[in-house]
Amino acid sequence: MKYNSGKPAILLLQDGTIFHGKAAGFIGTTTGELCFNTGMTGYQEIFTDPSYFGQLLVATHVHIGNYGIHAEEVESDGIKISGFICRTFNTEYSRKEATQSIEEYFVQQKVVAISDVDTRAIVRHIRAKGAMNAIISSEISDLDELKKKLAECPAMEGLELSSKVSTRQPYYYGNPDSKYKVALMDYGVKRNIIRNLAARDCYVQVFPSNATFAQVKKWNPDGILLSNGPGDPATMHDAVNVIREFLNQNIPLFGICLGNQLLAEACGISTYKMHHGHRGINHPVKNLLTGKCEITSQNHGFAVNADEIRKSDKVVVTHINLNDDTIEGIRVKDKVAFSVQYHPEAAPGPHDASYLFDQFTESMSNVMQHA
Repeated sequence: MKYNSGKPAILLLQDGTIFHGKAAGFIGTTTGELCFNTGMTGYQEIFTDPSYFGQLLVATHVHIGNYGIHAEEVESDGIKISGFICRTFNTEYSRKEATQSIEEYFVQQKVVAISDVDTRAIVRHIRAKGAMNAIISSEISDLDELKKKLAECPAMEGLELSSKVSTRQPYYYGNPDSKYKVALMDYGVKRNIIRNLAARDCYVQVFPSNATFAQVKKWNPDGILLSNGPGDPATMHDAVNVIREFLNQNIPLFGICLGNQLLAEACGISTYKMHHGHRGINHPVKNLLTGKCEITSQNHGFAVNADEIRKSDKVVVTHINLNDDTIEGIRVKDKVAFSVQYHPEAAPGPHDASYLFDQFTESMSNVMQHA
């Protein structure tokens, strides 16, 4: 196929900062919140993570695309980032199992990207100024026109996005004869979360983000999993009310990323927009219950209010981030409910935190034994 490399492209930030580069992927214009991921591998899983919906992703690693695209290495039904920014967009790949190049993949899914820009300068800018909206274009060179389009892009704070990426209809995954039945609330779930449950003898029914308590309870699940997903948790009032009903029933509950924030909101703990978020596969977290540390995979731009948790009589902190002391895990007192801000399923990332899925199945087993 004919590649787009060499054609001029522009990255314009909300504060007026401009970067000039080369077109990559689909020729077009796209907007979203600018964020960066520090992972050196796993780019395909990152592209397809629904938590990135509405965001322009900056890759800090220099070479992206060097091992191509493999059809099975996806975390959803397609690319979820709104656009992509990198230093080197490798259209040639070396892995024999790959089925296409990153260029072919982006063109096929109509994802706009820009390469040959100083990604270190962009990341330093975000770290200093904070997350902000931006626009990428490989078809418009008029800055005034780009500024007008960028001004129409909504801020991430106050934006509900999980309904945009959630399943529309419930579906099942795993063996119907499994020991545990798990209801998974899909706010933008990664497929590897579902695979991790199935690997632990769980039969999973995945429910839409707007499913009611009655709809979920009718299936009589042994446990509830609150998934990851995009957007501002403070806008998801219906989901929070449903989670409160789960807690009242004392059904074993496990939350991941957005699920962690929603569990906190259900316990009266507020969430807030972070300066620039955590996104990468090497974030150090300390488990306060065991004293052990984990290297974790993370992708979130919102966090739980630490001061409110420490004053709460409902929730205790179980994990903290060793880089900035933000809350990475909580447990609800007198309930079989816990959650973490990071991604124990990884994909990509280390498997240090996979024990949390075992804790979840153990909690279901304990409740079943005492029922």
